Amino acid sequence: MSTAAVRPATTGDASEIARLQLTTWRTAYGDALGGDVVDGLDADDVAARWADAVAHPDTDVLVATEGRFTVGFCVAGTAPESEVAAADGSLPDDAARTGLIASLVVEPRWGRRGHGGRLLAAAAAGLRERGADRGIAWVVQSDSASLSFFRGVGWNPDGTVRTLDTGQRTVRELRLTGSLDLRVADPAAEPATD
Repeated sequence: MSTAAVRPATTGDASEIARLQLTTWRTAYGDALGGDVVDGLDADDVAARWADAVAHPDTDVLVATEGRFTVGFCVAGTAPESEVAAADGSLPDDAARTGLIASLVVEPRWGRRGHGGRLLAAAAAGLRERGADRGIAWVVQSDSASLSFFRGVGWNPDGTVRTLDTGQRTVRELRLTGSLDLRVADPAAEPATD
């Protein structure tokens, strides 16, 4: 048995976060985004952007580990008005108390081992400390695994969609929302099988 844990990322994690992002995007989103989009990303540039994100005071970047391996990451912070607004631009009454899960990635080979749940629970706890009581996340409509994961913790589409242009394809995303009152038995350390 090895130990699974979630901890705040450091700038030293930036290269590994970039590797996880690029590997997962190629595996899970290559068709949706267009292969050239992911292949055109420079690993060093992506790592530098992650180092900046980790150092940003208004963003929580967390990493999931299993034993000595970094297996996933999550980025969370207060939701910008543009992310929480309705399609007509109006803001809900709780806009200032809404957190954003900007990214939640677990490398596919480490999936179904509880890492996503531990990451989301830790991010939710951080958002609650910032005063948020509701969360949102944008998920690619064709990503059935992520949609199933979020629905499993009680987050559901709120009817708002957006379309992103990758330069090669258009990607439709659904906005999901749910409570930040999420718990895992012990989000800091939970056994996982080797």
